[in-house]
Amino acid sequence: MTGSSDWRPTASRQMLRLRGALLARARGFFAHRGVLEVDTPIVVNAPVTDVHIHTARVMLEPASPGGATRQPFFLHTSPEYAMKRLLAAGAGDIYQICHVVRALERGRLHNAEFTLIEWYRLGFSLDALMSEVESLVRELLGATTASRAGVRVSYREAFLQALELDPFTAPLEQLVEHAHRAGFEGTADRDELLELLMGAVVGPRLGQGTLTFVHGYPASQAALARLDPHDPRAAQRFELYCDGIELANGFYELASAREQRNRFERDVAERRRLGLPDATLDERLLAALDAGLPDCCGVALGFDRTLMLAAGAERIDAVLPFPIERA
Repeated sequence: MTGSSDWRPTASRQMLRLRGALLARARGFFAHRGVLEVDTPIVVNAPVTDVHIHTARVMLEPASPGGATRQPFFLHTSPEYAMKRLLAAGAGDIYQICHVVRALERGRLHNAEFTLIEWYRLGFSLDALMSEVESLVRELLGATTASRAGVRVSYREAFLQALELDPFTAPLEQLVEHAHRAGFEGTADRDELLELLMGAVVGPRLGQGTLTFVHGYPASQAALARLDPHDPRAAQRFELYCDGIELANGFYELASAREQRNRFERDVAERRRLGLPDATLDERLLAALDAGLPDCCGVALGFDRTLMLAAGAERIDAVLPFPIERA
């Protein structure tokens, strides 16, 4: 009978103490730098359009007596949209530690509900933000990072090192061949193949004994990042890997409402092509960008994965008090 045997948390008291200690370190880190802690809603009016992220829909009220359903709401997959509205309103440097929810995500490194540390720095370059991310991760992981070098490689270099192919120029047939070697048997477009190869082959080799930042992702994977003015094929975006685990995803934030709307609309068209649920655009975010987003960089760090590394845990369940099956 459900509830009779799975009521206990999966995380030990020792793990709970470590979790609390690391959260306190994170807050101290930002307080020392004068970054303001903020709080934004978990229940939001619009989902994300990204085809790789699945937003959970919630109904806060039952159907009306006449049979018409109320407006659906959504659980945020990141506090990014609301935090950018705060930035446009003049909040300055801000951070947030919050739970987020992403549907259809479960595995050794995934739980549907997890904790993000997300922050934005005005006037920072992408290099400066990578340095700050490295400082925070070293603060959280403590002595375990003492012997780890900080390494920065381009997305192109990472693919050349792991697969001896250039992700920007390799023929589609070559990407398909490598995907098949990795166990993929279906059909996919260029971006899907690159994502698969990064997740299955390239990424797991990164950050072995180091803290490795990968930057210069393809422009088609820019999401909410600016494109590189020196190479329009690449986005001003980075990810951090440690022991093959992706910990952080950062952007030099796109400030153009027009360009962001165009990207959202392309996402919506792609969702329809793939048969995914439709997604309405977040007009409040677009209005904030139109009002003026300050020049800034932002990043989201997966706290639970970082805690896994600090504790030497193999699965995310070990550091979560209540994984989704016991929620």
